[in-house]
Amino acid sequence: MSDWPKIERVETYTLRVPLRRPISDALYHRTHWHIPVVEISTDDGLTGTGYSGVWAGDDLLCATIDRYLAPMLAGRDATAIGELWDQMYWSPLHWVARAGVAHMALGMVDTALWDLAARRAGLPLWRMLGGRHRRLETYNTDGGWLNFSLDELISDTCAMAEAGWKRVKLKVGGDNLASDLERVRRVQEALPAGVGIMVDANQAWDRVTARTAARGLADLGVGWLEEPLHPDDVAGHAELRSACPLPVALGENVYSLEAFTAFVRADAVDVVQVDVTRVAGVTEWLRIAHLAQANGLWVVPHAGDMMQVHQHLVAGVGAAKPAMVEYLPWGLEAFAEPVHVADGVLTLPDAPGASSAIAPEARRRWEARESEPR
Repeated sequence: MSDWPKIERVETYTLRVPLRRPISDALYHRTHWHIPVVEISTDDGLTGTGYSGVWAGDDLLCATIDRYLAPMLAGRDATAIGELWDQMYWSPLHWVARAGVAHMALGMVDTALWDLAARRAGLPLWRMLGGRHRRLETYNTDGGWLNFSLDELISDTCAMAEAGWKRVKLKVGGDNLASDLERVRRVQEALPAGVGIMVDANQAWDRVTARTAARGLADLGVGWLEEPLHPDDVAGHAELRSACPLPVALGENVYSLEAFTAFVRADAVDVVQVDVTRVAGVTEWLRIAHLAQANGLWVVPHAGDMMQVHQHLVAGVGAAKPAMVEYLPWGLEAFAEPVHVADGVLTLPDAPGASSAIAPEARRRWEARESEPR
């Protein structure tokens, strides 16, 4: 009879957390951030938490876990993370969803299992993964939204610089490219010297527009151009990168190791923004990060997890430069141990686990009910 901890309970629920103010990018306008959660408990009394961050479809993620993945986990050894990952990945769901909902649901479960493993080891996940960095630089995305007026944009980004951030990100991809460029120029003029700007088009452009935009943005000294094209257009990104004077960043909407491999082999990306909530959890994130680093690329995650898990991943295995994560403060109050950022620098936690546990009060305040509209 094995002494390995057995999985006894798998529970899912969703939090719908109001944003501080409405935001818009090139695709969406939103007022709430949805956090679907899975909690996995074992017979030795521990609970691990995994979650995602989405604008919609949280019900689909939870239903996938409840109906298809949880039955596969009952009574299983919670430490056999790789074995469980393979079995869930190659389950019958593989026929219908090698990316998207089923893949993200697998990622939630996988993250919970890694959280359990770190808790059982008595270590923060970043130490268990190697403990390379104790502090991380952050760049701030939360002031650059398309629905903000120019005055708001300048006020917010200057406030970020005053608070210590050395890099900020602006959204582009609006109705008029000239207006996009003008907004970037005006913010750049207002920011103190030494504060860099990156831009994110959120897939809004075709190849012609992206090439034109890249030239104008390069003239403004922008640090990188993010998601300029459709996230499946490997050839388009490769073409743009070969002619582009800016580093090309992508990964928020790339869901698998195989998809990232295609971008890397095509020389179509400079900054790999692999997100643990989009790929199949910590297990696949680590494989993609190692692939990128082996090819000399930056790994700077998109923060669909609100930095909670990514702080551990980047601190554990991140390259020496840049050891950096995206700062997005939505929903931080939902976590039992929210990230600590001061002067734009994130200090790593000492508590065991992946910093993924949900605060009990947050569940009482924001748990979605079945009667609520999706």
